[in-house]
Amino acid sequence: MNISYNREKRSFKLDTENSSYIIIAADEEGFLGHAYYGKKIEDDDVSYFLRMDDYPDYPSVSPRERCSFLDTFPTEYSGNGVGDFRESSIVITDENGNTGVQFLYKDHRIIKGKPGIEGLPATFADENEALTLEIDAADEVLDLTLTLSYSIFEGSDAIIRIVRLKNTSDRTVYLDKIMSLCLDMDDDDYRMLVLHGSWARERHIQYRQIGYGKQSVGSLRGESSHQENPFIALVGSNVTQTTGEVYGFNLIYSGNFIAQVEKNQFDALRIVMGIHPDNFRFRLDPDDEFRAPETAMVYSGCGLGQMTRTYHDLYREHLIRSPFLHRPRPILINNWEATYFDFDSEKLIEIAKDAKKCGIEMLVMDDGWFGKRNDDNTSLGDWQVNEEKIKGGLKKLVDEVNAIGLKFGIWFEPEMISPDSDLYRAHPDWAISIPGRTPCRSRNQFVLDITRKEVRDHVYKCVSDILHSANIEYVKWDMNRQLTDLGSLGLDKDSQGELMHRYVLAVYELQERLISEFPNLLLENCSGGGARFDPGMLYYSPQIWCSDDTDAVERLIIQEGTSLIYPLSTMGAHVSVCPNHAIGRNTPFNTRGNVALLGTFGYELDITKLSDEEKEQIREQTENYHRYSELVRDGDYYRLASYRENNDHDCVAVIKKDKSEALVTYVQVLVKPFMHSVRIKITGLDDGKKYKIDGREGIYSGSTLKNAGILIKRPWGDFTSVLIHIKEA
Repeated sequence: MNISYNREKRSFKLDTENSSYIIIAADEEGFLGHAYYGKKIEDDDVSYFLRMDDYPDYPSVSPRERCSFLDTFPTEYSGNGVGDFRESSIVITDENGNTGVQFLYKDHRIIKGKPGIEGLPATFADENEALTLEIDAADEVLDLTLTLSYSIFEGSDAIIRIVRLKNTSDRTVYLDKIMSLCLDMDDDDYRMLVLHGSWARERHIQYRQIGYGKQSVGSLRGESSHQENPFIALVGSNVTQTTGEVYGFNLIYSGNFIAQVEKNQFDALRIVMGIHPDNFRFRLDPDDEFRAPETAMVYSGCGLGQMTRTYHDLYREHLIRSPFLHRPRPILINNWEATYFDFDSEKLIEIAKDAKKCGIEMLVMDDGWFGKRNDDNTSLGDWQVNEEKIKGGLKKLVDEVNAIGLKFGIWFEPEMISPDSDLYRAHPDWAISIPGRTPCRSRNQFVLDITRKEVRDHVYKCVSDILHSANIEYVKWDMNRQLTDLGSLGLDKDSQGELMHRYVLAVYELQERLISEFPNLLLENCSGGGARFDPGMLYYSPQIWCSDDTDAVERLIIQEGTSLIYPLSTMGAHVSVCPNHAIGRNTPFNTRGNVALLGTFGYELDITKLSDEEKEQIREQTENYHRYSELVRDGDYYRLASYRENNDHDCVAVIKKDKSEALVTYVQVLVKPFMHSVRIKITGLDDGKKYKIDGREGIYSGSTLKNAGILIKRPWGDFTSVLIHIKEA
């Protein structure tokens, strides 16, 4: 890792483990140009990639073709309305209503370590683990300062980008758009990889051809969303898991976003990523500073697999702060699909007793324990225990569960309010709404305006009081609807455009308060399933509920897309009953367990209704979890085969960092008659090591297992699976 500055050429070079990134202050005016990003190179003077000689009338020589120059120059951070007709990175409205803005180089610093961002999730590292380049640019007409920050980490190919804007003038301006990332580069027949989906089918991998014009993904839902994820990648036309170029971009943010690729008339690409500019306007008074969310960029010259492992390591080592990061998570059983709203303390105790016998370690009480919540039409906001269900109160129930030998967890949806609730009747103005408009309900609930301090403090006190009342060691924090009717009584008419971003900041503040007051709490985020599965939430919780669809076959595709960038240890994954509650499919109990083992692992069922055979399988599955949890949690992930691609089988390997152990999970989807066994090459093992495969004769070299592979006899029946454990001999 190194950051250098060539004073003569005014060039900045960032070297990660295997990549280089070069910026040049190209002209006397200080135009910041992007010269190179890709495989590591030695030279820092590659100014010819700016193509200044293609346009001899660039501004410092002659002003007559300034427009042509700005429309083609590979700028590091694009301005607005001054000659560059590609996508702008920033839009500012001044006191005269003008929106022209352009930032030119003024100064820079190279510092040890990695700065954080107040109020926002941010990667972290100490002085020996990271270096940071900060470039100050100015718009002297508006008297504004923009700081572009780039951080790199020892042993990593990630680059973190941060953008800060400060109003150094004596006038108020309005920020209408600010991107966290702008990158100009030549097109080399790249495709765009995105993670698309919907409820119960989140983060499906999709490839798109990049045509002329603009192609984007984004969210305007107040959350990162089921439909799109704040991630895109540019991939070479022939990319595989092990070969080809990949450029990955992930926004560390949990609200509205846009990620866009634009191809212009010169076959050049501009990638921008940041807070979605729709419904966004931020007032900046003199001395105010706006901090945009971080973007994590990763370059891989060795295919998708290397990009994946870079992101996994980045988030495990420099983003997730939870004390549970490297600990075995308790195997939990959640009562939602077991009972829905129809439960009481006796039923929960009955579940807990059977769960304990099978090796399960925690009972989680889901929706329905508070107010008059016997269905989803009422009581959100009334976070008082319903003692008609929980007889004797919450502490009595928790103490009884603890006495059985299980930990206890609880479900909240703190950001929401039901129209039929005591809280709404007392404070109807606390709901986000536009006066005079018929409110848009979803799940018959509204969204609390937690941008207001009094609302935020009330929400936090409700959660905190419950957690103080009993020995609660886990919280599932849910958010089951999107934001609509964007109006806040806490903001004046000039500040309504701040609502969506301030809402996300309020969520972050609430969760920061929670994990600070309860540092040993295991927090799992959820949003109607996986609508907030993004790196912003991982800063506060080490795991996120991956999807409400727990069907093992559907989960193959959902978990493949999720694990493309997010570590396996972050994916909430449970075994549920069949027919599956989301889609009605029947799959073997064994396969449900093997697929869930590639996540946090738990159960979503009524264990009291299972057969003795199924309960015995749970005992075997919980033993497997303890046997392999460290390997799955901390190991390197290798995608060996994709059901999404071959329509036949799925295969994943998790390999210990020192290459001494591996777990291979093979799932056959639809069986085919009279077929050969399947050959699987186990990428990622050490060529020089010798390995033993559990249940098989012989010792094999890593090179044989990696290059020649092993044969897996096709199991009998649809949706069947096997685990293959490999250890150094």
